[in-house]
Amino acid sequence: MSAASEEVSDVTAHGKEPTLKRVLGPKLLLLFIVGDILGAGVYAVTGTMAGTVGGIVWLPFLLAFVVATLTAFSYLELVTQYPQAAGAALYTHKAFGIHFVTFLVAFAVVCSGITSASTSANVLAQNFFGGLEINGWMGKPGQGVITAVALGFMLLLAAINLRGVGESVKFNVVLTVVEMAALCIVIGVGFFVMAQGTGNPGEIFVFNDSQDKGLFLAVTAATSIAFFAMVGFEDSVNMVEETQNPEKIFPRTMLTGLGIAVLLYMLVAVSVVSVLSPTELEGIREAEGAALLEVVHKGSPDFPIDRVFPFLAVFAVANTALINMLMASRLIYGMARQHVLPGALGKVLPVRRTPWAGIAFSTVLALGLILYVTSDPESNIVANLSGTTAFLLLCVFTVVNVACLVLRRKRHPHRKVFFTSPGPLPLVAALLCAFLAGPWVGRNIIQYQIAGGLMAIGVILWLITWLINRRANDGDRVDS
Repeated sequence: MSAASEEVSDVTAHGKEPTLKRVLGPKLLLLFIVGDILGAGVYAVTGTMAGTVGGIVWLPFLLAFVVATLTAFSYLELVTQYPQAAGAALYTHKAFGIHFVTFLVAFAVVCSGITSASTSANVLAQNFFGGLEINGWMGKPGQGVITAVALGFMLLLAAINLRGVGESVKFNVVLTVVEMAALCIVIGVGFFVMAQGTGNPGEIFVFNDSQDKGLFLAVTAATSIAFFAMVGFEDSVNMVEETQNPEKIFPRTMLTGLGIAVLLYMLVAVSVVSVLSPTELEGIREAEGAALLEVVHKGSPDFPIDRVFPFLAVFAVANTALINMLMASRLIYGMARQHVLPGALGKVLPVRRTPWAGIAFSTVLALGLILYVTSDPESNIVANLSGTTAFLLLCVFTVVNVACLVLRRKRHPHRKVFFTSPGPLPLVAALLCAFLAGPWVGRNIIQYQIAGGLMAIGVILWLITWLINRRANDGDRVDS
């Protein structure tokens, strides 16, 4: 079929509203996944993790990778069977058929993307002004200025998103290369220090129980924190309607992206431990995005890398936010097409063929969330937002893994299967995700409060949607 005829088919397949354009091949999809997993996560959580477990900070990254990969198997089984943009919500609806549960899952995923993007926006603003301060270009700004930059950044992302997924993904390619370069600088500094014989490689296997949790609880808590750095692979399933031959390329591409991410994370963790002393590791718990900057600053005192690194970090977290908002808008679009959200949220720009209504809705939610969390000057904004993101996604992943088992039993015996998660792995993944979402991992109660507030908004929106659908159905019966 020619490109022109494909385009016509895309526009007319669902009537008057055009469908999304398939622009993602294997390379762009891989960069999308890697760029989404990398970024704000490793900057936001490495300091907290190092302050919790000390030298074995690499171990929680590895364990989080295992849990993420087990869940990725379930996602791959489902996305190759149901290649539609609604992702976790679609799988939940097909498995259980309960509209209320479907809506809650959909809204939880949307909120996780928005809380993650809001985390990135705040980390970006902090690193941007940190770079200006390190270079002596300005003093430390107030929280109001940082918040204003974070809000402006979210509006810029909306404009890029409206321009089109092709432009957004191309922008993602540039940002992914920059963020990988930034992490490679951290890794290079760490191995340079070890080569000079001035590092602390022996600390890599030393557990520092600074919070008196014990090895198991401390590693579990750090793994729950590290999970924020490993999420992102699930965003790609919401881009499936814009991916070429998704049944064939998704499994290999997603697993490759996860492997690249955990390799870079573990090398970064080794570098952090090698450069910083045990006392410094304990002290960077509250450093948020400054933990890796501290490694670069101490490990390369004779080079001005620390003057450039904050701006590279800005690009890295910008990439995370871009992809999060891409995911949120596409999920809103997909759920509107499935009649779980009002149909107006499924509107697409005729020329650019981007889901403008979903973009506008997700951006407004992000702006409101940033204003809310920054209203308390005493709160740890990045830690609370990143922890809320991880909690929401762990709950969603638990449901998706269970849905995978349910849909496997419902599958027609003659239906073509492209990928199947091995044996009982979905059950194992569901149990692990549920465990990491629990209060026993030391999660701050504020994160549960934020998540609860967001889900309360979800219940209100579900009720509005239910009333709209009911009124439409009643109208149909009267007309008939």
